[in-house]
Amino acid sequence: MEQVQINNNSLAFMALANEYCQALEQARDEYGQLAFVNAMLRILPRIYISASDIYVPEALLEEAYIDNRLDEDYYDSVRRNIENLLGPDDTYLEVFHQDMKYSDTPIAQSVAEGLADIYQVLYNFLDSVRDMPADVTMAMLTAVKEDFRSYWGQILCNVMRPLNAIAAGSQIDADADVFD
Repeated sequence: MEQVQINNNSLAFMALANEYCQALEQARDEYGQLAFVNAMLRILPRIYISASDIYVPEALLEEAYIDNRLDEDYYDSVRRNIENLLGPDDTYLEVFHQDMKYSDTPIAQSVAEGLADIYQVLYNFLDSVRDMPADVTMAMLTAVKEDFRSYWGQILCNVMRPLNAIAAGSQIDADADVFD
């Protein structure tokens, strides 16, 4: 049997996933709101590109599944920390929600919940591949890429918009102070 090797794109994705998870775990202790938002605006596009570029050889394309390893209480604490850090900026109006096409009322979403949902996927992936052989890691990469296509890729794009608005609003506020 041919030995499976993890390619550079996959290694880059795993490194970014780890960086993202650490940033969310340290959100409350290490960052102010603007520093956290800027960190997310730097890492989320890179994760998107990296997840899009995951290549899995045809021979490894099979049904793979990543178990849920993240404790619900820990997920909730990560979400709450981000929610508290963002304050009123946590809520945004979502236009890509499935129910939006049937609604005249805007649908509110939470940046913290979106970021925590991505965190859960990446945490489960990283915990699943820890100390696993390359063929198992590649199978898990298949699962995380499929999940990206069907679920968390859209969430990632959706939370970029309000994060960008927070950063842009902070820049406008900073510029206004200069002229006062």
